[in-house]
Amino acid sequence: MTLTIGFLMTKFNLPAILIATLSAVNSVHAAEFDVVISNGRVIDPETHLDDIRHVGINDGVIKSISIVPLNGEQIVDATGLVVAPGFIDIHSHTPTRLGQSMGLRDGITTQLDMEAGAFPVSFYGNQYQQGAQLNYGASVAHFAIRSRVMENIQTEYLFGATDLMDINSASWTDRANAAQIEAMRGLINQGLDEGGLGIGVLLDYLTTAVSDAELAMLFEVAGARQVPIHVHVRRGYTGDPAGLEEVITLAKLTKAPLFIVHITHNAMGRIEQWLEMVSQANQQGANIATETLSYAAGGTSISADIFRFRDWQGMFDITYEDVQWVATGEWLTEVTWAKYATEQPNGSVNHHYVKEKWMKTALQWPRMMVATDALPAFSRDIKTNPNVAGTFSRVLGHYVRDTELLTLSDALAKMSLYQAQWLSQSSPIFDKKGRIQIGADADIVIFDPVTVQANARYGDPYQPPTGIPYVLVGGQLVVGEGRIIPDVYPGKRILGNL
Repeated sequence: MTLTIGFLMTKFNLPAILIATLSAVNSVHAAEFDVVISNGRVIDPETHLDDIRHVGINDGVIKSISIVPLNGEQIVDATGLVVAPGFIDIHSHTPTRLGQSMGLRDGITTQLDMEAGAFPVSFYGNQYQQGAQLNYGASVAHFAIRSRVMENIQTEYLFGATDLMDINSASWTDRANAAQIEAMRGLINQGLDEGGLGIGVLLDYLTTAVSDAELAMLFEVAGARQVPIHVHVRRGYTGDPAGLEEVITLAKLTKAPLFIVHITHNAMGRIEQWLEMVSQANQQGANIATETLSYAAGGTSISADIFRFRDWQGMFDITYEDVQWVATGEWLTEVTWAKYATEQPNGSVNHHYVKEKWMKTALQWPRMMVATDALPAFSRDIKTNPNVAGTFSRVLGHYVRDTELLTLSDALAKMSLYQAQWLSQSSPIFDKKGRIQIGADADIVIFDPVTVQANARYGDPYQPPTGIPYVLVGGQLVVGEGRIIPDVYPGKRILGNL
């Protein structure tokens, strides 16, 4: 019996969320594959395959990419659709049920927090204990280790079980002594031994706290272990690159693989200079990568270091009226800013300062990656930023189809392949992700290049995209006809080199 999933109308009244046609097939041969994706435009950004193919999947692995039709127990009709590697979100702060479903419908098959991280790393994704629909993992959280060493505070994850960021304690502002720095070194190594995918450093949030010695220690561990260190660099005035130069110097000295998070949001109007600095460092033997977002606003705590201790209006060239209170979507004034900062100091804001031309410059950089930087999504009653639901579909709809800034293959590489190649330093698991190749994991997104579109907006963040009808994780459909398929949990926790 073959289950064909596609756009055909069915005379059967199946109690499923998919539109499916169930037909008995009289054949002397058993189905060769568990799942077949038939007649789709298969794009593999690594080999540059871009042609009509039939993809056969067994046991969660791509076993055949054929020019002739294949026989499968379940057939997904991809006629007129693109079949591509599932998107790898390298920077997500929303390991929640709602965040998972939003990401899946945007084509994400692997969700990672490499910036903030967790400690223990097993805490990231604790809401998936009853089963995950996508793959997930995290770096080792420097901030969490710092809180434990300096204040004996157990803060496993930046957001815990709420949408609030508690960054007001002494460990976010006070300098560590030599003994405390060495204690941190031991715990960071422990976190890597337990499966951390790298080291996550919220340096800009700790601008007044982290000394040269402490930062050097973090890079020394990353260099010695040859794991990525993902850094939110110290922010300079309107894109001053001093913070970038600081970490590039350490990366060269220690041979640490360095990742600059959301470079566009830090570089601002000097994005070309920042990218040139990264390119020059790589030409000189460094190993540096970076990412950009597809939505323009920054999202963070109203109590972040930059808002409390620095001239944020001058640095961002904005004022109170350019800032939204995330939970409600309300645009702030000086009066309401002061009210929220006093009464809800752990709440989040979206500050609108990034220009479209900066984002276009970043996206066109040859090895640029796309990430969400999605804030937590715990409830539809509490708003978040639209990154959680529309980051990747916005690239496909706006930057590929509408503005033709990127070719489709280039965009797919920036959303899947480059992340997998970078993270292969963390775990060999990623050697089989980000690709449509025989032997690769069957983490796959299937979308319509003509209709794909992000619908999430600031103030209305939970609108799912259109034009992404199917997503597979580990060879199992988790999205069908654009909707989440319930009670299917093929997702796995991804651990680093143990």
